[in-house]
Amino acid sequence: MPQLPAPEYPEDVRERLAADAEEVIARYPDSRSALLPLLHLVQAEEGHVSRTGIRFCAEQLGLTTAEVTAVATFYTMYRREKGGDYQVGVCTNTLCAVLGGDAIFDALKSRLGVENGGTTDDGKVTLEHIECNAACDYAPVVMVNWEFFDNQTVESAERLVDDLRAGRTVEPTRGAPLCTHRETSRLLAGFPDERPGAVEASGGAGPASLAGLRLARGEDGAARVGPPRTVPHGRDAQEPASEEGEG
Repeated sequence: MPQLPAPEYPEDVRERLAADAEEVIARYPDSRSALLPLLHLVQAEEGHVSRTGIRFCAEQLGLTTAEVTAVATFYTMYRREKGGDYQVGVCTNTLCAVLGGDAIFDALKSRLGVENGGTTDDGKVTLEHIECNAACDYAPVVMVNWEFFDNQTVESAERLVDDLRAGRTVEPTRGAPLCTHRETSRLLAGFPDERPGAVEASGGAGPASLAGLRLARGEDGAARVGPPRTVPHGRDAQEPASEEGEG
């Protein structure tokens, strides 16, 4: 059975989005280059890139829906289904995994009652594992709507999702204040962040990321940039030799 054409946005919504799309397209010498921010724009409207959003992008740029769909399905930052207000991504790549990322991800699945890609019944949180946040010096790392929560533990990650679901204020370790997934999508479409203090708070590398530069400059204490790691105990831990045993 052939698929029915995608529905259109209501007229008032379409007019508003078309005005925003015109502003985005005007930034580029080739309108096709505006596809990525336009996908963020329609995601900000519905919380995901729907068939309606794909049709809208295609019409604005003179592309086929197949061309738009190919891009929307390639990049993981575009949702194809409805999700939560807060997308919680747990890094399970090598370094984060061995430092606790796998344990954090398993604990959050249990805490939230969802599997990978699942959304809580209240529509607040979507949980997913992600490969790398490019923040290995702060491992294990959790991201919420692409904002960093560094040096996480099972306990701190559980408190994080509990606070998100309860509507309590949550502050990222670094970067801009946290906002909803839809609000984040609009920012990624290239529209100004009008939240008080957001611009001043965003950007900049943390001390761990700058350790190499500080060492190269010969600065004192350059190697001491983060909390000490927990040393394993028990018979599998390697104990230092005592002075009496040295011969």
